[in-house]
Amino acid sequence: MESVIEFKSISKKYKRGRRLFLKQALLDLFRPNKQEDFWALKDISFKIRKSETVGIIGDNGSGKSTILKLIAGVVAPTSGWISVNGKVSPLIELGAGFHPELTGRENIYLNGTILGLTEREIDKKFDEIVAFSELENFIDTPVKHYSSGMYMRLGFSIAISVDPDILLIDEILAVGDISFQKKCFEKIKEFKRKEKTIVIISHSMEVIRMFCEKAMLIRNGRCIGFGDTKKLVGSYIKYQDNS
Repeated sequence: MESVIEFKSISKKYKRGRRLFLKQALLDLFRPNKQEDFWALKDISFKIRKSETVGIIGDNGSGKSTILKLIAGVVAPTSGWISVNGKVSPLIELGAGFHPELTGRENIYLNGTILGLTEREIDKKFDEIVAFSELENFIDTPVKHYSSGMYMRLGFSIAISVDPDILLIDEILAVGDISFQKKCFEKIKEFKRKEKTIVIISHSMEVIRMFCEKAMLIRNGRCIGFGDTKKLVGSYIKYQDNS
């Protein structure tokens, strides 16, 4: 089966400033400001095939979210080669793409446009988006007044309305009430039945086991395992217990 996502020798470097004490900061006023290189990913290679659901697991700061951002095209790799074939709908950062001063209604059009929908397409999908989000009574309220759970509801509802080939989900299903989480899980199952490709980041090993045929274990920016979910989840839990 064809690969829809492929990473070949991908590395990603960020710059981060140093935490300086007063004396060091004063000295640095008279010389160039130096920033440390931080390698979020180091020489990562993998293939994800059409219709697969893959879970990415690992400690905080291991590089999981950077992988999703690279797939979504939000950031570019420092080195290596990426191929992504299909319409991508990223649910990476809660409320990313939302303007806090705009209403839920206005943000549906803004976010939908960012995800590649035309105004006419958003018009057709609007009622469906609002109904799934269960925010009918708040759709004309500026989203700066929304709770994190309301942000998640609206963001997820817009993301799935795009009918993507590839759905990226980063931990946000941990936000919100249990009934809406169940609703989201049912939608993910529906996407799986439609043979969509799904990549999930979650600290819940139960969620990873529930949905993912394959898992990727990331540690310190490196992929140390890609394959059977049960085996890799077991390895990760054992590592956590011993650390």
